[in-house]
Amino acid sequence: MHPPAGQEFFGKNSYARNPGPFQRRSTPLNAPDAPLWQPSQARRSSSAMASFWRAAEAHTGQRFADYAALHRWSVEHSADFWSFYADFAGVQFTDPPVEVKGPDRMPGTEWFRGASLNYAEHMLRRNDDKVALIYRTESGHTHRRTYAELRNEVGRCASALRQLGVEPGDRVAGYLVNGPETVIAFLACASIGAIWSACSPDFGVAGARDRLGQIEPRVVITSDRYFYNSRQFECLATIQDFSAGVPSIQHVVVVPFAQSSWTQVPHGWLTWGALLDLASTDEPEFTPLPFDHPLYILYSSGTTGAPKCLVHGAGGTLLQHRKEHQLHTDLRPDDTIVYFTTCGWMMWNWLVSALATGCTLVLYEGSLNHPDLSTAWRLAEELGVTVFGTSASFVEACMRAGIRPCEIADLSALRTLLSTGSPLSPAAFRWVYANVNDGLHLASISGGTDIVSCFVLGNPLLPVYAGEIQCAGLGMDVAAFDERGNSVRSQQGELVCRRPFPSMPVRFWNDPDGERYRASYFEIYPGIWRHGDFVEITPRGGIVILGRSDAILMPGGVRIGTAEIYRPIETIPQVVAGLATTVRREGRDEIVLFVVVRPQDKLDEALRETIQDAIRRSASPRHVPRHVLAVPDLPRTRNGKLAELAVTRILRNEPATNRESLVNPECLAVFESLRPQLLAAEPVHA
Repeated sequence: MHPPAGQEFFGKNSYARNPGPFQRRSTPLNAPDAPLWQPSQARRSSSAMASFWRAAEAHTGQRFADYAALHRWSVEHSADFWSFYADFAGVQFTDPPVEVKGPDRMPGTEWFRGASLNYAEHMLRRNDDKVALIYRTESGHTHRRTYAELRNEVGRCASALRQLGVEPGDRVAGYLVNGPETVIAFLACASIGAIWSACSPDFGVAGARDRLGQIEPRVVITSDRYFYNSRQFECLATIQDFSAGVPSIQHVVVVPFAQSSWTQVPHGWLTWGALLDLASTDEPEFTPLPFDHPLYILYSSGTTGAPKCLVHGAGGTLLQHRKEHQLHTDLRPDDTIVYFTTCGWMMWNWLVSALATGCTLVLYEGSLNHPDLSTAWRLAEELGVTVFGTSASFVEACMRAGIRPCEIADLSALRTLLSTGSPLSPAAFRWVYANVNDGLHLASISGGTDIVSCFVLGNPLLPVYAGEIQCAGLGMDVAAFDERGNSVRSQQGELVCRRPFPSMPVRFWNDPDGERYRASYFEIYPGIWRHGDFVEITPRGGIVILGRSDAILMPGGVRIGTAEIYRPIETIPQVVAGLATTVRREGRDEIVLFVVVRPQDKLDEALRETIQDAIRRSASPRHVPRHVLAVPDLPRTRNGKLAELAVTRILRNEPATNRESLVNPECLAVFESLRPQLLAAEPVHA
């Protein structure tokens, strides 16, 4: 109904204690080959990364012979690096820090102690007729807002929220499409110091409650409807059910969709216009807040239960996003950037921070496939997009469809293409340069909701190689660890970060002693952030993402926790148990759900549709398995946990190495027998 082009970066969301198998290679995964792209000398010298490099050399009195040397300084002298970069980027502190960095420990490092700032103030520095937002729906509706208009609307919204009693630390939840009101409401909260949190309106009641319900919002702002593939979906009934179960909610505000001129709302609720009418001013007031004051709450995928609530601080988010936009993406004030996302994916948060650059943001709402795969490329031409962000699954879908975007649209203005959500295949890298624009910078990027940013990403000064992310981000001490905790290259290992960085979560919500936070990232390698990805670092410093090291599902680049699939099927009497994983077919991952049904029942088409419909209503359309198969038993560990990884490895034609930990390893033979069927062209019904 409303799946985004991709949902999240890879992120650590498991309590798994076994780092898993590691594979040694006699040769690197990506053997040396010719680069697909190298920046021209003019592009190198005009980039912000080059300017920063020169400034850093002048600041330190050192000469950095290559990017590796610059990166080494940024991690070995991290306090100096982040302080210097804050000055370089023009970060304005209301109160300056008394100390840039506290004791070097993870977790627990305090950054910019004593400093205060306001994130929204940095987003709204411009106050002129430059276009800030272009809102575009799949039906073709387009609306533009200038920076001056955006600033005034944020001021009105913040004033109105204050009239409703919203104060610093209060939570405001969004159940919204990717439209301008979402940006306005978020920035209004940030200007006050209220904590923003959102999910897209294709989540059902249970999905919304599992996320937004945990944080006890004071205000909910919802879209009245959304459109996807020309179909209309109503939102108000869902929010009525949701708000009835969350007693903290005092106010509900309804935003009409672009095609709606007016909407009738339940008694006691406010329309967006009525909310703004409460305002006493349209001049924003930026409350100075501590550096790590919570900016927003994002959510893990829910692999091991209810999604974890990740609290991100304003200062760390601002610094990290500015670094990634300015230096690694080379984003400029005259750019127009689009990232095809919903407001529930962290890439929405990343995109909004680009307002600090003073560029134009394109907010696209709807299906990228409507009416066909050419939509996004035609949009890029029409709106003059220079930085184009999407998921690897979309790029690979275009490749499989055999389209040539360079023949569909004039993409000569396109300077940078960003890809995330899942690893981009080497073939897709080559397809981009052959079929989109052979002069653009293709930057595959990867990080996580956990850090609302990237560990590894692009660099406008470095060449691009097929299937390889260019570098680790400045200030990010990234390494691959083997099972003994040794740093390795040309060998797969766990992606780790060995030193603290400012955009680490401030905390988890409802985790007062930090136990869940520590368990999520620091149990395998104490004091080292373990992210949960298998990676390989090449001799030239590039990074190849090999996949998740736990059982998270990634269909089309969308991170899905298996618990979100299991919960709805628990309500179906005929289903005894289920196990969800993915199978790789034709270059993409598809969800497979294995179910055990009662002896007196049969998995027929009616029951299969009941299962899929329950998952669609409780979670979202993207959670619905393409394949639903009946099996006599599911593998479980001796402490009763489903052995999802064992099944996943079998479907990848890899050995299930944890058989000795299973109470019933003999049942794995059934999954081995089903693997050939799952590679068939159509959904398997067994």
